[in-house]
Amino acid sequence: MGEHRGLSARALADRAGLSQAYVSQIETGKREGSISAMKVLAGALNVGLDDLV
Repeated sequence: MGEHRGLSARALADRAGLSQAYVSQIETGKREGSISAMKVLAGALNVGLDDLV
């Protein structure tokens, strides 16, 4: 798993309040993230939701 805007995957998951496994599954395309998950990930990365989808 790579880094996102200077955050490790674990730090991103922690900041977003999501499990690292779930974030990894979204990143690798094994799962489609829910809208609410994508919103908190966008917030954790300080980007707009449109930047993630």
